[in-house]
Amino acid sequence: MLRYIFIIIFFSSCLQHSNNQKKYDLFLPINLNIDTTKVFLNDFVINENIDSVTSETNFLYFKDKQVVYILTDDKTPFLSVLTLWSDNKKYDILLRKNQKKKVDFVFDPKGKVFDKVHISGDFNNWSQDQTQLSLKEGIWKTQEYINPGKYQYQLILDGQWVLDSDNPSKALNSNGQYNSLLTVEEKLGSLPKLSFKIEKEKIQLFNKNTDKILVFYNNTQIPYTDFIKIPSESINQERSYIRVFSFNQYAESNSLLIPLQHGKVVEKASDFNSKDKYSQVLYFILVDRFFNGNFKIDKPIQDPEVHSKANYYGGDLEGVYKKLEEGYFTKLGVNTIWLSPITQNPEYAEIEYPFPHRKYSGYHGYWPVSCTEIDKRFGDKKTLKKLVKLAHDKNIKVLLDFVSNHVHKDNPVITKHPDWATDLILENGEENIRIWDQHRLTTWFDRFLPTIDYSIKEAVELMTDSALFMIEEYNLDGFRHDATKHIPTLFWRTLTNKIKTKYPNKLIYQIGETFGSRELIGSYVQTGQLDGQFDFNLYFDARRIFALDEESFKDLHYSLEQSFKYYGNHSLMGNITGNHDIPRFISFASKALSFSEDEKEAGWNRNISIKDTLGYNKLKMLTAFITTIPGVPVIYYGDEIGMVGAGDPDNRRPMVFDMLNNYEISVKNNLISLLNLRNKNISLIYGEFNLIKVSNNIFIYERTFLDDNVVVCFNKDQKPITIYLDRDLSAYKTHFTSTIINDSITLPPYSFEILTKNNY
Repeated sequence: MLRYIFIIIFFSSCLQHSNNQKKYDLFLPINLNIDTTKVFLNDFVINENIDSVTSETNFLYFKDKQVVYILTDDKTPFLSVLTLWSDNKKYDILLRKNQKKKVDFVFDPKGKVFDKVHISGDFNNWSQDQTQLSLKEGIWKTQEYINPGKYQYQLILDGQWVLDSDNPSKALNSNGQYNSLLTVEEKLGSLPKLSFKIEKEKIQLFNKNTDKILVFYNNTQIPYTDFIKIPSESINQERSYIRVFSFNQYAESNSLLIPLQHGKVVEKASDFNSKDKYSQVLYFILVDRFFNGNFKIDKPIQDPEVHSKANYYGGDLEGVYKKLEEGYFTKLGVNTIWLSPITQNPEYAEIEYPFPHRKYSGYHGYWPVSCTEIDKRFGDKKTLKKLVKLAHDKNIKVLLDFVSNHVHKDNPVITKHPDWATDLILENGEENIRIWDQHRLTTWFDRFLPTIDYSIKEAVELMTDSALFMIEEYNLDGFRHDATKHIPTLFWRTLTNKIKTKYPNKLIYQIGETFGSRELIGSYVQTGQLDGQFDFNLYFDARRIFALDEESFKDLHYSLEQSFKYYGNHSLMGNITGNHDIPRFISFASKALSFSEDEKEAGWNRNISIKDTLGYNKLKMLTAFITTIPGVPVIYYGDEIGMVGAGDPDNRRPMVFDMLNNYEISVKNNLISLLNLRNKNISLIYGEFNLIKVSNNIFIYERTFLDDNVVVCFNKDQKPITIYLDRDLSAYKTHFTSTIINDSITLPPYSFEILTKNNY
């Protein structure tokens, strides 16, 4: 059944309790646990006294601690609301019910004897000891609560990793190896769907298969009957939002995010400014490898054991400034730059813990000897301030990579407080180094990089103050946070609270780095913590599917839908072209590197170079994907020209600006065209995502916001494919390699096309 609701565009004081409401970023929905969820109210409202709390969902409120415990049972609806009252102001937080199902794991040893059996997979972040099976009547069993979805896993039999012989389902992982595959089925039924249009001063909400709709203006739920009134206070706000959520007995629908500007719905991307988080395009600069603007401060490590790949190349802040001055980022279409860490690192090399124990310098910036002092090899305070000012003059935001998990052993944080380090030696005598999952919050990255123990309050205060100092001193616009999952949530909550207290009216964007399950990644993307994280799970799937001809677009669509379920379909998650910790995408796509080989050693043992120029086409397709799906596109420096490289440090070669070949020029122009389209089409920023068609080699979807409609088509086949779209294409135009003939479009091999239905 399709129903219609009209949102009349006129102004009302229907939010009589919220006119004096403080302005906060949009509250993210709270993903409830299976039974009890602890909510810290001061993550949402800063320095306000909560008078009372109400909700249709059961809860316990401890006013003295400003904490609410949400109690979930079978009667809890898919979506509900927690309301906070403060001095006659009303704030509403959406609650999302946990959808996990009980899953039985059974392993029949077939007469073999084992002392211990564990299961490790995506659902427990590949922990080796979290999920242990118990032996009952000759069969090993356990139960886990797991969200619907597909999960790779293996059994661990007395320490030996094996596939589940009783499960024929397998899947290829990002390293080119197979794992067993578990599928937790979803509840079947007609899924709900929301969309909207404007007609004669009315917003028409299309409501399909929904049982209940919840509408919010900013952070307050507002009523509706036949229409929704836009509050009069929105006239005075440059940016505010209407949000719509719905659900039925089977699932939650997509959500709608409708931006308002001074009380009117924003209809054109040109109305956005650099303050809009959702319109961001990030560009990651590894400062030492980007551009040398001041040769006088070059100071590589003088040590014959340090290979040039692992030494300082001379890139600096002056070099970034000069590229800003030349308009490099503006020409690309980038409006946010992310600088790698620039605080002081040691002036000598260190021996890396893993075999073969190579020597490295701290050229990358992740070994801080100081948390606030600028590294002399990169510049000084004056240069950074000059850089930030120029960026802001060009409407470009600046994010700083901040290292919180660890410091170098010479950092005063540790030399003055040696007890602030977590224990290097475990109870069993093993060194607690790079045990990423089992000892996630305490493990050291290396012997010379002590991890900070954030159970110590003074350590939390000092390190969060250091981060706050960098924003205040240099007028920064946010952070990329290193090693997010290795740091307790108390740290993130403390830092974000300090930022919101100090800068209540400044939009600070914080994005984290976590390798792990979507559930783990999403646990840090919450109001009071981070705005987003890099969506590595989606990237690894996209990397494999775009690079390998035999992989199917069906898996990519599934992966994208999983990201929507965990992060929402209007998130600030980072969609990346690559990353400085993993090989360049084009290395796989051009057959220079195999998924099954040791990527790091490959970079040391041979020259990684383009072997198949089709890799450039595949890189163009990947870039088109990450710039046209919901989220924040993130360009790793050099990916705009198809730089190649194996594992670290080979993937961190010096940036090339001149003497580009025709393939590299084509890749760069491709990105410029894509970002130009994104910056001109509001549907690519706020639009709904709808699948049109997906098969092994074809992937077609659209993004729609009001009359702005963009259709994105991919063909990963080695032959041309003609696509017939069920619509009149006379109003559309193409922008890349394809042409429209009547109601069809033909895509060349390994290509994509974007059709727009507006003036752009």
